[in-house]
Amino acid sequence: MPAVHHKLLLEDALQDSPQTRSLLSVFEEDAGMLTDYTNQLLQSMQRVFGAQSEMGLATDQLSKQLLEYEKKNFALGKGDEEVITTLQNFAKTVGELNSLHSELANQMADSMVFPLIQFREKDLTEISTLKEIFGIATDEHEAAMVKYSRLPKKKENEKLKSDLVKEVAYTRRKQHQASLQYYCALNALQYRKRVAMLEPMLGYTQAQISFFKKGFELVSKKMDNFLSSVSNMTQNIQAQLDAEAEAMRVSQRELLSVEDTVYMPDKDTEPVNRTLIQKAGYLNIRNKTGLVTTAWDRLYFFTQGGNLMCQPRGAVAGGMVLDLDNSSVMAVECEDRRYCFQITSPSGKTSMILQAESKREYEEWICTVNNISRQIYLTDNPEAVAIRLNQTAIQAVTPITSFEKRPEGSPNPDRAKPGGIHAAGSDSQKTGAAPEPEDLIAPGTPIQFDIMLPASEFQDQNRAGGRRTNPFGETDDDCSTESDDSLLQQVFAVRFLGSMAVRCGNGQEVIYEAMRQVLAARAIHNIFRTTESHLMVTSSSLRLIDPQTQVTRISFQLGEVCQFAAHQENGRLMGFVVEGRDWSDGDEEGEPSFSTFVFESNTEGEKICYTISLAKDITEAKKDPEALAQLMKNMPLTNDGKFLLLEPETGDTTNGAGQEDLESEA
Repeated sequence: MPAVHHKLLLEDALQDSPQTRSLLSVFEEDAGMLTDYTNQLLQSMQRVFGAQSEMGLATDQLSKQLLEYEKKNFALGKGDEEVITTLQNFAKTVGELNSLHSELANQMADSMVFPLIQFREKDLTEISTLKEIFGIATDEHEAAMVKYSRLPKKKENEKLKSDLVKEVAYTRRKQHQASLQYYCALNALQYRKRVAMLEPMLGYTQAQISFFKKGFELVSKKMDNFLSSVSNMTQNIQAQLDAEAEAMRVSQRELLSVEDTVYMPDKDTEPVNRTLIQKAGYLNIRNKTGLVTTAWDRLYFFTQGGNLMCQPRGAVAGGMVLDLDNSSVMAVECEDRRYCFQITSPSGKTSMILQAESKREYEEWICTVNNISRQIYLTDNPEAVAIRLNQTAIQAVTPITSFEKRPEGSPNPDRAKPGGIHAAGSDSQKTGAAPEPEDLIAPGTPIQFDIMLPASEFQDQNRAGGRRTNPFGETDDDCSTESDDSLLQQVFAVRFLGSMAVRCGNGQEVIYEAMRQVLAARAIHNIFRTTESHLMVTSSSLRLIDPQTQVTRISFQLGEVCQFAAHQENGRLMGFVVEGRDWSDGDEEGEPSFSTFVFESNTEGEKICYTISLAKDITEAKKDPEALAQLMKNMPLTNDGKFLLLEPETGDTTNGAGQEDLESEA
């Protein structure tokens, strides 16, 4: 193999020997490798230049983003004033660094990328072009030589020979010129490639040195104190974080050291707080999804003032669900679920059924809603008022099962005399102040939740021939003369809620207070079952009749009913006060005693009150025949001469024994 020289000899170009061709192939191979390497090196340098250009754009965006922190107005941005000021200083510094990065990118483009591109496009492209020209000239010379070599030996054509000689000379000159240019370019490439490899890196290094010098001047002269203060601030924040993290770890260990009963539902060890006026927690609410289908959703409920609020999970704020002022709450059984209770609006048109997860939550929610419904949150000291009313309610909800006389020692020994009540009422009217609950009902008065018919009375009614009172006014042949002469018979389907002794019977306030205490007692004792009865109003009496047996459970003469009223908000509630006599003191005439009976009807209580009022008018009119005739003339009558008021409201309530136990919606 011939020795490799460092350059091609121009003197050997004309001869074009195999040795020269072999040396030329070495130079061509070297030029090809140089071209590939130059392309790869240029890609790397362009990548560096692109990264530096992107660095300039990134630092510019970083500077703008640091200034955006102040505009975010974080809700938990307490103590961020120092951070905002520091970030503004950093943004200014980053902006200055951005100018340095942009300048560095420009220097890289001029002193690193451009020289290498120029070397590739000028020198390497020239080598490639000259190689092609040299190849074409060589091919033309070889073709001319082939023609010249074919000249005949015997017959020489001088003109043809002269033309071929000229052609060979032309192609040989052309090849010689091309080879000389090609050899010169290849020889010069050996020097140009060294400059092309060093010049870009020299420019890159000088640009980086200039960048670092300017950056060092910027940091060392302007930012030493600033960076020192920022470092101290971050160390202080880190110390605070470490202290807070340790405190949270201690708190976490304490919270996790509790007994497993904390995580178990319905395992509350604390007693029920019945004096709450605020309550919050998760409850299940029943929603109707169709005519007969329902769905339960678990939502977060809380009270705010006199309103029940609901806040779905993920919502920013809660919305009002129900106004609790003067509302009623009581326990109910619903879809075989535990701890359900129902809240009903004062009008009775809106109600909702909720479910608590434990018995303690269930009772506290009922007590809280009941306390809020009394509007004690508007008083100066609602907690004290709630405690006092709760003690009174606990004393007042001792259930009894009959109308037997209260035994001695029961919690109502000092019931006021009627005269005293009248005097107190006159004083309150003079002063314009509403009577206190203690003036209407003695604290600790027991409440009767059902009317139990004594067995002896039931047997007596059966032995008397099994006569039953027809609630629709139709009488048998053996009915009493009083029933035949009755001008008014109206029947209402009602549910008895409770009765209790009161101190007076001359005002509707006593009925309203009795309603409140009866409903509160039912809620506290979870008594939600009621028995439906028929209340018959005649011109002489009020009778409560069992719809199944038609046996009269209790009866009152109309003259004994001294007061009656419907609830001001819930129109389905009504009650009346009955006056009796108490002979326990040995007085021949007996002391007046008053009892209030509370009912829930299927219709408006005002209709029942209107019927009782009409019955009293008829009773008074019986004393004056002319007044009775005038009254009968003004009112429509049935075919048998009785007053026609309303259609019978009992409907199909007598069908089936399932109506014996109903849920009150009061």
